[in-house]
Amino acid sequence: MLSAPVLHKLKSGRNLLAFSHGVDSTALFYLLDEAGVKFDLAIVDYNVRAQSKDEVASARDLAAKFNKQIYVKSVQLGESNFEHEARAARYEFFGQICRERGYENLILAHQFDDKFEWFLMQLGRGAGLSELLGMQELEAREDYVIARPLLGVRKCELERFLRERNLKYFTDETNLTGRFKRGFIRAKFSEPFLNEYFSGVKKSFEFLAADALNLAPEISNPSPKIYLVKRGRGEIRGVDQACKRLGLVLSSAQRNECARCLENGTGCVLGGKVAVGAGKYFIFVTPYIKAAMEKKFKEACRQLAIPPINRGFLFSAGADLSKFKEFL
Repeated sequence: MLSAPVLHKLKSGRNLLAFSHGVDSTALFYLLDEAGVKFDLAIVDYNVRAQSKDEVASARDLAAKFNKQIYVKSVQLGESNFEHEARAARYEFFGQICRERGYENLILAHQFDDKFEWFLMQLGRGAGLSELLGMQELEAREDYVIARPLLGVRKCELERFLRERNLKYFTDETNLTGRFKRGFIRAKFSEPFLNEYFSGVKKSFEFLAADALNLAPEISNPSPKIYLVKRGRGEIRGVDQACKRLGLVLSSAQRNECARCLENGTGCVLGGKVAVGAGKYFIFVTPYIKAAMEKKFKEACRQLAIPPINRGFLFSAGADLSKFKEFL
């Protein structure tokens, strides 16, 4: 079931599995163990269901049984935009563990149904090819790589795997209702459609992925946390990918704002943390920092036409400006 390229990568690195004890992550736990992949666990308790305490306790037992480290975080979130806040909270937690504990790969249990649900959600919002395809088997972030070994597998296959082995897992009842947008799309659209047309949809995704490679933006990384996206076709996709590597997932509104700024030849700050500067040939994408810069440094940036919005980070990071001459 596991993707061979992803499996190869996981066998040579330190791995953290994002765990919930639901169908997907529980099946992935046992599949990784059977494949000889070493990994530890991280789980988030959102404190919205009484059952979540049992899930965390069972996860601790499972980690102890298989001699694995487990990291647990308890959070309290608002109800107005729960799905978005929950996603942000868990990615912040997982990223923090990877950085502090030296994990190279964050393993996520997204499967094919998730990939198709994401496609439909983005289609409904009005998205381009990059956003529609969204989930990739391997996705580089600044401090770690996201690995999704189950993207070619349907959820029903994972359920069958667990039932046949009589392995314990939990069912989040909120996923079976239309309370959240994703649950609504799953129940009304994606699951019935995949039950009829799975093989065709899978083949379509393969064709789309091949087309996306031909449209892939050119991104350079001359120094840590500094990304240069070549101007022209696919530049917004490139900015989007660079922002992801810096830990910021752009919304449609942010992508539109970025496109307007770049078209006007100005820069913008996205999410209060990422600076996007418009150069003549390349777009600079860096963390956003305000800094009092030396006059000599500012003059050197001006001569190289480095966008003003990125200069604060370059100065704070002690960047070697000579590395950027070939891009400007």
